[in-house]
Amino acid sequence: MSANRPRWTGLVEAVQDAGQYATPAEAEHVLRVVLSALGDHVTGEERVDLARALPEEAARVLASRIPLNTPLSAPEFVDAVAARLEDATPATARWHVSSVLSVLPGLVGHELVDRVLDRLPSGYALLFGKAELVLTA
Repeated sequence: MSANRPRWTGLVEAVQDAGQYATPAEAEHVLRVVLSALGDHVTGEERVDLARALPEEAARVLASRIPLNTPLSAPEFVDAVAARLEDATPATARWHVSSVLSVLPGLVGHELVDRVLDRLPSGYALLFGKAELVLTA
């Protein structure tokens, strides 16, 4: 593990704090499910850079997935996470997704997250805890 790469336990702790999960095991389970779902969507240089910036265990979870040809919309992404978590409703799945994705800008940098968001359909910014600018004519 490189010296400047964050630690897996630190990421789990950040997710546990953000999501107010009772145990590290619960936070870790949610983290794995959300990162796996994100791995279905992030492509190109952003995928490589995100994997490099994450703790090694998180990078393996992300990189283990083959990206979809067409990324899901943000609501469809939340629904996909709900389907992977036992007893999750759309509301709890959104909480889980935001609990994981909102810690990423502070961990991997806002510039990288902005690049990832540029490659995803609109609507994902809020899941990352970022405002989404909408340009109108």
